[in-house]
Amino acid sequence: MLAITLTVAPPLHVGVSGPAGSGKTTVATALAARHGWLYLEADDLHPAANVDKMRSGYPLTDADRMPWLKAIQAAMDVRAAQKETVIVACSALRRPYRDVLRAGLGGAFIVQLVTDESTLNARVADRAGHFMPAALVHSQVATLELLDSDEDGVVVPTDGSIDVVIERVEAAIDAIGT
Repeated sequence: MLAITLTVAPPLHVGVSGPAGSGKTTVATALAARHGWLYLEADDLHPAANVDKMRSGYPLTDADRMPWLKAIQAAMDVRAAQKETVIVACSALRRPYRDVLRAGLGGAFIVQLVTDESTLNARVADRAGHFMPAALVHSQVATLELLDSDEDGVVVPTDGSIDVVIERVEAAIDAIGT
């Protein structure tokens, strides 16, 4: 696990990132419940064209993603103005995407969940009712950029039980004083 020094001022938002199937929603909703934070599901902010594109098996481009990321940032800004902490489940696979989330009023500490591609494929194949097909997992893994040492955040492996993963994430968050 790579811990990085926090440089943003409260209210601090937490972005739980990673490829499809990494456990973003599971981890973010558990943390929101434990800490009383507002949970935001970034997938709910995708425009219909993005959802249709992914459902059809086509990966998003940067041009597709940027308006979506700006919408996420705007939703986080509203809560920051009200002095509320938001935890958002958002793929944020590349640094420029994470930079958009961090550029808002409340800043963002990124928790990047990582695991192997076969585990991601199995998890995505097993879930029902989601627009992201397992066929797109490889494109997300290929797009993934691990956090750089100067980014506010932590890389957390998702091997082990969900309780182990949550403990790892909470230890990183505790270390920054949230």
